[in-house]
Amino acid sequence: MSDAVPTLSLADAVNDACPWSGKPISADALTLYNGAVVGFCDPECRDKFARAVNAFEAALQARRVTNAGLDQ
Repeated sequence: MSDAVPTLSLADAVNDACPWSGKPISADALTLYNGAVVGFCDPECRDKFARAVNAFEAALQARRVTNAGLDQ
């Protein structure tokens, strides 16, 4: 098993503009999301995206627990 982090490339990005700022994406601000390379204009926007995804995932998980009646 390899724990190597894949090298992400601008050429593989599914977008050309940062979803937060609308500026062109940068090679130092790429991330993987659902198996796709997504680009941002800078690492700050990339990290903002990661925080948003984590918050949404936590909220969805909490809703699943509540809906399953496991939050007693």
